[in-house]
Amino acid sequence: MFAGEDRAPSVAYLIDPRMPGGTSSAVAHELRVVSELVRPRVIGLHSRMFKGDGVAPQLREVLDELQIELEVNPKTISADIVILQNPAFLKFQDNLGLRILCRQLFVVTHENFLRPDGTQAYDVAKTLRAIDEATVAFTKTLAPISAYNRRTVTDWIASHPAMPNWSIIEEPWFNICDFEMVEPTTTPQDRRGRLSRPGFEKFPQLRELEACFPKHAERNLLLGADTLLDLAEEYPHWDIVKFRGLEVDDFFDQIDFMVYFTSPTWRESFGRVLAEAIAAGKVVISDPETAATFDGAVIGASPADVDGLVAGFVAQPELFVEHVGKSQRLLDKYSPDSFRTFFRNHILDRALVHG
Repeated sequence: MFAGEDRAPSVAYLIDPRMPGGTSSAVAHELRVVSELVRPRVIGLHSRMFKGDGVAPQLREVLDELQIELEVNPKTISADIVILQNPAFLKFQDNLGLRILCRQLFVVTHENFLRPDGTQAYDVAKTLRAIDEATVAFTKTLAPISAYNRRTVTDWIASHPAMPNWSIIEEPWFNICDFEMVEPTTTPQDRRGRLSRPGFEKFPQLRELEACFPKHAERNLLLGADTLLDLAEEYPHWDIVKFRGLEVDDFFDQIDFMVYFTSPTWRESFGRVLAEAIAAGKVVISDPETAATFDGAVIGASPADVDGLVAGFVAQPELFVEHVGKSQRLLDKYSPDSFRTFFRNHILDRALVHG
């Protein structure tokens, strides 16, 4: 199991393969890049969070593409490096039901440990304890995926000194953003939209939605707004579409501004859909904490600021084009090449050093 200097470390990914959305997309992109360096195993653990035996489409596609067989519910995982993606999928159980034997365990924290008000997002202690008890490893490391996500992890660890077995990786373990870059329009209009999975936590309060998507806008397209369908008659100026009710490319074709705010009790840990909107050639506006992840590529604002920002870009199209171009260049920070360098230097090489 242990790495020697004459061979690459063995790597195993551990995930609930049924997990939808951002986590499965992130893992799929990682597997493509990591497979250029080593041949990873992919272990599926069926948790109590999901039902059925399916596999998320994004993950199924990459497993078929790379000809990797998904190993489901083994009794033991043995590898030099084990990467557990998104521990939140274990929040409804007290144990993993398997053993992990490795040199280094990395737990990638796709979900924030704390809510904006400082309360726990889920029972983090129970989840980490279950992982800890199932694992024999030289090192056990938490890997945040953004600056905001890191803050919630470090704050939680600081308030739980009885959890001594976990360190936090210094380098950012980011979501790969490998999107085709679309040229921005030179004639932006007041066409606004937002895209997310359904869920009350994904949406701000009604008065803030009204400010973000007003009657005078030329278009207000809300994709994934299943929880707002009962408001359709009251807000005829909102085009409310169920999750997956419109292809993502079609959604972006119909807007120029991605306006994305969430409930005050919840915040994105990364915001992959915002990066997708940038790549699609849109100006993206969100809250300052979420925007900070993208180093200026996303405009940090409040819902009350949205009207003025949209009007300014519509009045000065050259600024719209300039901002989108700069934002797309900033996405290079999350490119496959950047992740490949990170993974080789800080994960594989570190395993060899400590082998």
